[in-house]
Amino acid sequence: MLGVQLAELLGAAPDGAEEALDLVAGFDDALAHGLGRLGGDQAAALTALAGALGATPLGQPVREAAEKIAAGSVTDEHLAALAGGRTALFGAVHDALLGRLDAALGRERAVPPVVEAAEPAIEAEPADPRFGACRSWLQELAITGWRGVDHDLVSAADQAVEALLADPGARRLAVLLDGLAAELRASSPVATMERLPARRWADLWARALLLCRSGSGSVGREEPGGRAGLVDRGEPGGRSGSVGRDEQSVPAGSPEPVSGRLLVLGVDLHEHATAVQAQVHAILEPAGGAPPRAVRVSVGAAKVDTIVGPAVWRLLHAHPTLLGALAEHRGLDLTDMPLLASGDLVWHDDRAALAEPADPFVTARVLLPEAAFPAVPPLERHPVRIAESVLVEGYRAVDGGFELDGHTLPVDLDRLPDGGPLTPAMVAASEACVGLVRWDGGRWTLQPLAVRGTLKRKPFEAHGGDWAMGPTDPKVVKAEARAGDAVAVLRERAGRLLRR
Repeated sequence: MLGVQLAELLGAAPDGAEEALDLVAGFDDALAHGLGRLGGDQAAALTALAGALGATPLGQPVREAAEKIAAGSVTDEHLAALAGGRTALFGAVHDALLGRLDAALGRERAVPPVVEAAEPAIEAEPADPRFGACRSWLQELAITGWRGVDHDLVSAADQAVEALLADPGARRLAVLLDGLAAELRASSPVATMERLPARRWADLWARALLLCRSGSGSVGREEPGGRAGLVDRGEPGGRSGSVGRDEQSVPAGSPEPVSGRLLVLGVDLHEHATAVQAQVHAILEPAGGAPPRAVRVSVGAAKVDTIVGPAVWRLLHAHPTLLGALAEHRGLDLTDMPLLASGDLVWHDDRAALAEPADPFVTARVLLPEAAFPAVPPLERHPVRIAESVLVEGYRAVDGGFELDGHTLPVDLDRLPDGGPLTPAMVAASEACVGLVRWDGGRWTLQPLAVRGTLKRKPFEAHGGDWAMGPTDPKVVKAEARAGDAVAVLRERAGRLLRR
């Protein structure tokens, strides 16, 4: 990334972006207040949302929903229309921001297919009652509002979530709802909270409501990968990109089998009290000489809050080939690995083999400028979803960021993983960085995935996945030995309970 690119990126927000986000904030305030008891300001916020979408296909249903809800009628259909309108506004902001980033970096991105509007198909089978139970709970949340949430209301979701968790085909929605319920339970009674994570909870609520619409096709087979819950760190309530028990699935769709060489750029480790996900950003060199493609690989596992730091890697033991590539900085030879249009590889460890060593910095320098980037699926179009791989060199580390030709790109040190060797001191002493450019809290930031430089007169290089096969720092190894292997203990206890 050069100074001129940074100057183009860090300019004023795209036209209309702030106004769109203000409309979303108004809706989120109404949702926090409770749609069953709207005041004048909240009713006006719904009307404004409908007005902004007036010229779109969503205009009529959103306007009708705003009018009916303001009159005291809150139905499932009305809520779905509002959730769709809110999602569409975020999608427009996402597209404007991502377009600016692509223009600054000179990147080519696939154009998403145009979907013609059509009448809803008549379902041949009755609607799945599990999804109906989830929609009823989400409707009750919207009517009550976040301030009215208590333990009884949260517990009403337990049966529906358990039914979905038992079905691998519905895992995407189940994990999302489970995460939302867990956060609400931890915050109950919400009325006592000084400040609400209103945007985060509204993100999760709207996404869940759209996913559990009967016949939407969004709830399909379980596939590892994709965005974990949507968060704006401009509000309390979690890290942007943290998994929570939000969602660990990629968008549904027909994958194409791909073969070739996968070259890792870096790994973004998402941690939450109840889940962990490793999201690998990489370049695929397809067999046959096709142009390189930017792809992602995401693998995850459930966890408990006592498993933290380097120990979380042991939860991903089912993917030894991928973890070996991360720890040893090696490429991977893929054979018929499913690739979705979103750029997500549906990972099968037995379809990958370790290849020769591959330097992520060389990969970024040589292949990133010519790589093709995938289109973003509809439900993934959200500003905090943006996480684009870049190589930054020739900068000067200053307080809070990297300076290039008089322009400073803020560096997000809060995103440094506890399960890797990267430290703020290394970032401050670095001379080159492979990272993810993100839009978070209303500004562009850089999340370091790997850095190299000189610290205490010694050259160093550190990557977020260096400890994927176990920590290499002697001090960390000793600390883990003293603390014991929590993963092994929990597995042994779980096995003992299953044998009873």
